[in-house]
Amino acid sequence: MIDKKDVTETNETKETSQYSLNDDRRVKVLSPGALVVKRFFRNRLAVLGMIMLIAMFVFSFIGGLVSPYGQDQQFYRYDSQLKEFAGVVKNNDFRYTAADGQKFDSVLQAKFQLAYQKGESSFNYKDVDYEITEEGTDFYSISSDGTMLAIAFKDIVNGDGADIPFSVKYEALKAYTNNETAFTADGAEYTLDADGNIVTGGTVIGYISRFVVSPTGNGVVFERIFKEQLEEAIDSGLEEFNYVDAEGEEYTYKITYDPTSLTWSVKQGTETYVYDSYAPPSKAHPLGTDKNGMDMLTRLMYGGRVSLIIGFIVVFIETIIGVILGGIAGYFGKWVDNLIMRIVDIFYCIPSMPLIIILGAAMDAMKVAPMTRMVYLMLILGFLGWPSIARLVRGQILSLREQEFMAAAEACGIRVSRRIFRHLIPNVIPQLIVTCTMGLGSTIIMEATLSFLGIGVKFPFASWGNIITDVNEAYVMTHYWFVWIPAGICLLIAVLGFNFVGDGLRDAFDPKMKR
Repeated sequence: MIDKKDVTETNETKETSQYSLNDDRRVKVLSPGALVVKRFFRNRLAVLGMIMLIAMFVFSFIGGLVSPYGQDQQFYRYDSQLKEFAGVVKNNDFRYTAADGQKFDSVLQAKFQLAYQKGESSFNYKDVDYEITEEGTDFYSISSDGTMLAIAFKDIVNGDGADIPFSVKYEALKAYTNNETAFTADGAEYTLDADGNIVTGGTVIGYISRFVVSPTGNGVVFERIFKEQLEEAIDSGLEEFNYVDAEGEEYTYKITYDPTSLTWSVKQGTETYVYDSYAPPSKAHPLGTDKNGMDMLTRLMYGGRVSLIIGFIVVFIETIIGVILGGIAGYFGKWVDNLIMRIVDIFYCIPSMPLIIILGAAMDAMKVAPMTRMVYLMLILGFLGWPSIARLVRGQILSLREQEFMAAAEACGIRVSRRIFRHLIPNVIPQLIVTCTMGLGSTIIMEATLSFLGIGVKFPFASWGNIITDVNEAYVMTHYWFVWIPAGICLLIAVLGFNFVGDGLRDAFDPKMKR
């Protein structure tokens, strides 16, 4: 028969052995580091921030490696560009040509114009009488004492490569304005065809037209055929026409009429090999191209790499200077602390942005290379940003140096540098990590601002800041969203990611958190 008391003792023994402290299944106490990690990963925003940062690092550093394009690789396309080529006006004012050996100055021209408006057949100037004879429609001759001085006309005689004598001009205009088809001048026979061409001996020596074609560039001479096609296009109301020049080159000409000035503007279109600027998103360029014909997706990848590297290097410089000076000030105190803190106050009073703008303008004037300029930018930002870290380290060390472990370290004869950097600084690292993580976002924003203002990262290097520089033009901002919105989104994700991670680390390192 089994004793009930023995069974109870046996069960108690089993339970005791089950929860023995020597058993591998005993409750484990987490280390401080593990507690920090546990608290951090319980923070959803912190985890989201880490995911955002990982995505940005993969996009910037790995994406640039797998991209088929380089960050400064440019793409081109053939484009038809229009440029001002000529101006055309239909002549409605009198023009004047003096007879051989005669003068007909601007005063006499004004006198003729006044007499013409009044319908008079003569005018007087300086006691000399001038007779006006109507030779044809809008065609007059001016003479004095039976001698012809000049002719006034609205239809213009144009010579084909040679000057036309006055007598031929006179007889040609007289015949043309009276709807005649032939005339004689200087003993030679001439004919006028329906297009106003002046022909002698089967050769066209000129033509009559009211259209005046003036080149916009120097040294440009218009061919007769071009003028005829242009006048025909204007008479037909065409907006453009094609013309093949003497060298076999075909051009497209666009005609625009300005009713205010009563003139036609002629623009020449040519096929030009230009940058594939602001190309819309396509299979070859998922985010299109920028104004220099570069792939925007590749520029974003390399731009993220530059922005992140600058952020980390600047924070590293700030941390090194701040930890050294803050550690020395906090440990030694007294006049050393007072001196370093006054230096910190001086740096706080320096107007950082105006100083950086001045230095940027100086580097522009000296034409500093883009890579060297980027190094200077990192050094300047790091040198101006260390005071906040120095104050943080000093404040922490001022409280830590009074702890018992520091008294023990001093009693053991450990040298000062080892006490500061081996025993004090490691106790400040959690606060440093939080500060630096949150400072990375601010540094990236600062770099982007400087690059946007044109004093940061320079072409051909890309950064998220100088990519957004194109927003300076309102037309680009409103019509080419793919140029600046993706860079802004990348900048937003990176900065938000650093801020979320910084907040998560701050909460994780806080022993008062109940997470």
